Amino acid sequence: MNPAECSVRAALNIIGGKWKPVIIYYLMEGTRRFGELRKEMPDATQKMLTQQLRELERDGIVARKVHQVVPPKVEYSLTPYGRTLRPVMRELCKWGEKHMAGKR
Repeated sequence: MNPAECSVRAALNIIGGKWKPVIIYYLMEGTRRFGELRKEMPDATQKMLTQQLRELERDGIVARKVHQVVPPKVEYSLTPYGRTLRPVMRELCKWGEKHMAGKR
């Protein structure tokens, strides 16, 4: 197998999926509560969003902070490791903008 193919697979194993890149994009702007993320991504089910956040947390991309208040307040943010994805996500956004504009 080509080494480059392996590295692409390794990256997509972490950030691939329908909602993970979108979650990372919104967290690049700053810390978000779960409800804020749900509002930003109304097409994502609560179950799917929870699952994707857990996977990103497990992989060290997202940090989850629980505030001990009633009702519980949970916040998500990018970890230092997760912030290393910023240049990649910016380039992906640029590509997406060009694609949507029909400039292939």
